[in-house]
Amino acid sequence: MSYLRSIAAVSLIALSAGCGGAGKDSAPSGPPPGAQRVDESKAGSLAGRVVLDGTAPANPPIKMSADPYCISQNPNGATSENFVVTNGGLENVFVYVKDGLGNYHFDTPTEPVKLDQQGCRYHPHVLGVRTGQPLEIVNSDATMHNVHALPNANREFNLGQAIQHQADKRTFTAKEVMVRFKCDVHGWMQAFVGVMDNPYFAVTHDGGKFELKNLPAGTYTIEAWHEKLGTQTQKVTVGEKQAAEITFTFKAPPASGS
Repeated sequence: MSYLRSIAAVSLIALSAGCGGAGKDSAPSGPPPGAQRVDESKAGSLAGRVVLDGTAPANPPIKMSADPYCISQNPNGATSENFVVTNGGLENVFVYVKDGLGNYHFDTPTEPVKLDQQGCRYHPHVLGVRTGQPLEIVNSDATMHNVHALPNANREFNLGQAIQHQADKRTFTAKEVMVRFKCDVHGWMQAFVGVMDNPYFAVTHDGGKFELKNLPAGTYTIEAWHEKLGTQTQKVTVGEKQAAEITFTFKAPPASGS
């Protein structure tokens, strides 16, 4: 099938999948009876780092020959983002409070989180959004993209974006780590979105660093998720006004053929 016929087929799929407002679920309800609010004057924080033990595998090259526009935006070629390591720190790790918050309630942000498509890649590659918070999906490219979200706990949606600078908003209603996004036009494009019912999550950056601010005193299960290396969990106790620290160490996969 030619590239133009592929686009046409994907457009029809996206239009049919988008009928009925898929992905535009209503925001979660208000606080339950007896819900607590965080007293930020007594809250602590949790900072840390995710490191890689060993040598990361080389990221495979991406073949963009199906779309001349994508080639023009990547004149030096492109590789996948499976393993991004900076000074020994593992980037694109989603770190979050998995358990321990009890009956605290948190207001839903109204400011959208942006997922962009630029240079035929998703930016950012890993991100987090709150339940009920708008996720704004933007096509900054002068080529058609197809945004296909593949959740398990939330509603699937399949959104065609044929116009440069087109922006659409979707929301998720259930906590889910992680929701994979792909493009049905450009098979190499993927992103991962963590949907959280609280604000205590971060994506590692600048050498695998992360920080969770305004965390109330308590004992928590913290989970670190990586798209290829899976998950790790640790227990940590944060006291009032305490700055706790934690480190996750993922072991690099064995070299091919070893």
